[in-house]
Amino acid sequence: MPQLSVIVYGSNAQGHLTELLDSLTAHPPPGTEVVVAAVGDWARETAEGHAPGVIVVPLPDGTGDAEARTAGAARASGHWLHFVHAKDGLPAGGPRLIAERTAELDAPDGTDPVDVLLFDHVSTDWQGVGRPSADGRRLAAAGRAPRPLDEAADLLRLAPLLGNRALRTAFWRAHEELHTDADEPRAAHAALLAAGRVACLTQVAYEHRVPRPQSLPPRTPEDRFALIERYESLFPLAGDRRATHAVLYDLMVRDLVTTFAREDLPEQVAREFFRRASLAAVHWRPEHHRRPSGLDGIRHALLEEGAYTRYRALQAANRTRRAARSTLRTRKRQLGTKVRDQQYRRALSRPVNPDLAVFAAYWNRGVSCNPAAIAAKLGELAPHIRPVWTVSKKNAALLPPGTDHVIPGSRRYWETMATAKYLTNNVNFPNAVVKRPDAIHLQTHHGTPLKRMGMDQRDYPAAAQGLDFAALMARVDRWDYSLSANSHSTRMWERAYPSRYTSLDYGYPRNDVYYTATAADVRAARERLGIAPGQTAVLYAPTHRDYEAGFTPRLDLAALADRLGENTVLLVRAHYFYGAAAQPTALRRSGRIIDVSVYDPVEELCLAADALVTDYSSIMFDYANLDRPIVVYADDWETYRTTRGVYFDLMADHPGQVARTQEELTEIFRSGAWRDECAAKARAAFRRRFCEYDDGRAAERVVRRVFLGEPEEALPPVLPVERRTPAPTPEEATA
Repeated sequence: MPQLSVIVYGSNAQGHLTELLDSLTAHPPPGTEVVVAAVGDWARETAEGHAPGVIVVPLPDGTGDAEARTAGAARASGHWLHFVHAKDGLPAGGPRLIAERTAELDAPDGTDPVDVLLFDHVSTDWQGVGRPSADGRRLAAAGRAPRPLDEAADLLRLAPLLGNRALRTAFWRAHEELHTDADEPRAAHAALLAAGRVACLTQVAYEHRVPRPQSLPPRTPEDRFALIERYESLFPLAGDRRATHAVLYDLMVRDLVTTFAREDLPEQVAREFFRRASLAAVHWRPEHHRRPSGLDGIRHALLEEGAYTRYRALQAANRTRRAARSTLRTRKRQLGTKVRDQQYRRALSRPVNPDLAVFAAYWNRGVSCNPAAIAAKLGELAPHIRPVWTVSKKNAALLPPGTDHVIPGSRRYWETMATAKYLTNNVNFPNAVVKRPDAIHLQTHHGTPLKRMGMDQRDYPAAAQGLDFAALMARVDRWDYSLSANSHSTRMWERAYPSRYTSLDYGYPRNDVYYTATAADVRAARERLGIAPGQTAVLYAPTHRDYEAGFTPRLDLAALADRLGENTVLLVRAHYFYGAAAQPTALRRSGRIIDVSVYDPVEELCLAADALVTDYSSIMFDYANLDRPIVVYADDWETYRTTRGVYFDLMADHPGQVARTQEELTEIFRSGAWRDECAAKARAAFRRRFCEYDDGRAAERVVRRVFLGEPEEALPPVLPVERRTPAPTPEEATA
């Protein structure tokens, strides 16, 4: 019996069924069957073209979605059902993730069964632009442990799609009311409300395609009233569960208010909608319910009072106020831009200052990365050149004492940008910056590219959203030099950013410390982090996913720390970190899980760590310089590779052991495989390829060539990897 039945249902709208089935049958997920409830001849012919791996249930034209889902589920034999509309998509690896997670949930543990598994999704518009959902953080906050809905009622706020949840087959068949519901949002909510226990998976496993609004039938007054009826039919399912009832009520009022505010309804329809919405808001209001503060609270109060005329007056006043504020902001912005342009033009008429150098890193975050290492070496080799950092106002207070800096947008900022001889950054300077003929722009980058970059992102909508490629290339055309840590980077930069700059194959200056640090430096780094002598420190540093709204923990850190034992410390570095969801207080107090998300510099974390666990972050290329164990945790490699695009197959060219599940990761450490001969062999090959130019003298080469103008042949040669001596390991440093 298969673990999972993927039920594809509906007509072959706009031909999307073809690509959906192609993705399912090209690499059939183990333990998964595909059932197609094909509506109409075109859908049937398309599905039959993918036989014999697909079970086809032919249905006549006009069959509704609810009937198609029921017909498909009747033929399914899996333990779990995943309903996928024919217009939607499945990221590569999505069914495998669902099958593996449901198999875990099926393991007998003496508790009530889990009925619904929830997971993340991406939305793709009709132009093919993908956007992450806002669900990731709620899924992460709920944690992996199964629980009744009332203990995680916020999960009702997830997008109401059947595609972002899997249902236990026995549960589905026991609740016939779920079979006949043609309203997908209602069916999605009803499934949650009827479930005994629910569980979560933070990874993306569904692609929801949003059709062009103009391609849909026009909405009727009955469609608006149906929204009220949907919620009123759901409240009885909530029963006496207080938390669930409260969240459902908040959802209803929000949707009703939003519909009334955004829909251009005829006056008669608007009055009737408001009247019915008001009755529903009063009838289903929970006892002791508190309205939100501010304007939302006023809207809710007027709705409950049925005060239609006053609500309309509030809307009109708000529109007038917003228009006035918008006009004022526009005028201020136009005036500020005009003044800035005048100041900048005047500054550009002055001579370039040969002893002035501007440095920036990570969109004006502060003194860090390659620019920081170059600026430090500049102070040694060319003290006559004055460095000035561009730093955002909120980060200025965090600068090292005595750091000369300017705030972007200020008068001194534009004067400095206009007259500096050298401009160094690990990202691009703003579009408005003018490239003067006698100024030198140095692009240091901030990592070795595994993922697609620059112009190579054009074929990956999730990665390219919001990118203006013409403006990007205009910024690239200002570069005089592009820095590389290895020949792979040089080739990829020249491909992703085609322009006339000179590639500098010198190594990354930020990695110099991995060859110059002493045993005392390693001990001091561990002491600052509270790592006791003899403890094994594992740095966990996952990367950002373009298809997620923010960082979501991909590991149950508390469980991992427990399995690895009291002698192991996890250093967790992420964009955002849900400490309350992932770290029990006892583990935080014991120091076995340490949040280092805002700890700088990251190079110090690497020096302190005995091993690195990462997924697709460029930190692996830097850490490899230390010749210490690296474990790749690639639970969603197929999804990442498909949505972001990559330059090479990390599963084939990895720096050590690879884990696809948390259990595999745990076993790699418990068995000692993380530092065995096989891992060392893979790491050696990885270092030869990606640590090609890093030998501890990268910053010196950059300063001598770019700032002092020394010829290539006068620079320190790059040492072969075999002749380099990395910083001592923590074990060596404390011996």
